[in-house]
Amino acid sequence: MINKLGQVMVYVEDQDKAVKFWTEKAGFTVIADEGSPDQGLRWIEIAPTEDAATTIVLHDKEVVSKLSPELELGTPSLMFYTDGVDKLYADFKERGITTGELVNMGIGRSFNFADDEGNYFAVMERLED
Repeated sequence: MINKLGQVMVYVEDQDKAVKFWTEKAGFTVIADEGSPDQGLRWIEIAPTEDAATTIVLHDKEVVSKLSPELELGTPSLMFYTDGVDKLYADFKERGITTGELVNMGIGRSFNFADDEGNYFAVMERLED
């Protein structure tokens, strides 16, 4: 079961420029700057405060478009959190929901799913800190 909206994923042309805007102009804080350099992946998690329940993750639009060409990158995506990603993944597949592969993101396990209009969302079970 999905238990909360955890992240809003925003796809940007220049991650460093976006971070500068959000931190220097909008007053947000960088929560995490992570990635896998060997795969060219980098995601930057920002929020209005360090203890915000929902965060924004800045993704490189070009990298994401190569990894997931089916995603609409002109609008933000939602990342939901769950405590049972395996069960939810199986339930969604059983219900005929279009799903991507269940993948390990380093900070948790995640999969994409689409609604009936082809809008993609994601669900993650975060690793315990």
